[in-house]
Amino acid sequence: MRALIAEYTVAHDPALAPEGAAMLAVLNGSFERCGYEVVHPGSGDFLADIIRLAPECDVGLVIAPDHLLFTYTSALERLTHNIGCGSMNAAICANKRRSAAILSRNGIAVPEETADGLRVVKPEQGCAAQGVRLTEQKPGPGEFAQQFIDGEHLSVSLVGSRVVGDACTYYTGKPPLLLAVNRQQIVIDDRGRFHYHGGETPVIHQRQDELVETAVRALNVLGCQGYTGVDIVLADRPYVVDVNPRITTSIVGIAACMEEEIADILVAASKGGGPDVVHLSGRVRFDSQGTVERL
Repeated sequence: MRALIAEYTVAHDPALAPEGAAMLAVLNGSFERCGYEVVHPGSGDFLADIIRLAPECDVGLVIAPDHLLFTYTSALERLTHNIGCGSMNAAICANKRRSAAILSRNGIAVPEETADGLRVVKPEQGCAAQGVRLTEQKPGPGEFAQQFIDGEHLSVSLVGSRVVGDACTYYTGKPPLLLAVNRQQIVIDDRGRFHYHGGETPVIHQRQDELVETAVRALNVLGCQGYTGVDIVLADRPYVVDVNPRITTSIVGIAACMEEEIADILVAASKGGGPDVVHLSGRVRFDSQGTVERL
């Protein structure tokens, strides 16, 4: 069996390459332990490499900044079995402003858009807190501003299930699989810029049910499949600040604690199956470079 793991940043985005390399190492190890030969695009034309490699593979997965996911996933899913989020749903999530509006219309709390005072300005399309800042300045082109929520920075890692047929996607009704709730280490520097430095996992929170329920609702509303990371600021209620329809850095910590193989989980979920629960042992701290420390 062959698996195409198409991780974009390692060869094409130096700023995000360390996080990409950390995620890629986890996935490589898991797929190899599950009996797959793993192949990757090279350092040249990423799309051309996907088109060349995907037909020779049994499964494929794209990991890329959200605004690029549609292009690369739509190519991959025409040529092999995609075990990540579908391209159309990835496109919806890529526009942070539009996806927040969809969540809000469906009764899920998100920070309100605001034009005055100290607020969070962020790109409509982006990832890894790049360009996110706390400021009184007006948003620039391609940006928008939301209310600043002072609370705990957490994320919920889920795997959505579906079956892909020749003509369409069939949803099995199997609930999303909870991998873990994670605490995020978000630092706001003296210029108001947000920085993501990793986190801790698993977190057993006193408001665990509320967090997981909110994340599952967000995943379902946006139609995400495969691994999905839902970023939440927890205050008077859980506010969803981002939905990432792809592998996130939290997998580095989760895999260090999880008995199950993430490769098995992703492949099984893409066919409507997989476990109902995972088994986590211990707790770890991880950084954005892929270093894991037992706690």
